[in-house]
Amino acid sequence: MTEQQAAQRQFLVQRIYTKDISFESPNSPTIFQENWSPEINVGLGHEVKDLGNGNVEVVLRVNVEAKHNDNTVFLVEVQQGGLFMVQGFSDEEKDALFGIAAPNVLFPYARETVSDLVTRGSFPQFLLQPVNFEAIYAQQRQAKAGKVAEGTEKAH
Repeated sequence: MTEQQAAQRQFLVQRIYTKDISFESPNSPTIFQENWSPEINVGLGHEVKDLGNGNVEVVLRVNVEAKHNDNTVFLVEVQQGGLFMVQGFSDEEKDALFGIAAPNVLFPYARETVSDLVTRGSFPQFLLQPVNFEAIYAQQRQAKAGKVAEGTEKAH
């Protein structure tokens, strides 16, 4: 790659925004009268939407569900969006940017929103642990490669 090609490569954050937020505490206020230690499940995902002219929207989805004795203590769903300008990268490089770099940019905002919503629901502070998006991306690529190999074997 020449210096000129490298200079034309851009990955810029243009805007970060909350696309959707949901907080539910269906068993309040009775849940506050119980002595509970909830089981917490966290789900992560992301969507990529090409808007044209190098503009790409990446939306990080974070779901946190706290349950106690099969009762929902709280449920938080956050969709943290980002608008990125991406130019000069190969498709494979873009795939990695959208699977690793963009979620790394968006995660702190989603983490803060989740924590704020849980606290506003009158629950103890909840902090999402750091996420290794590079490892998740590698696992997803391995799973895709396995499915392609499996599909090739079935075709023979």
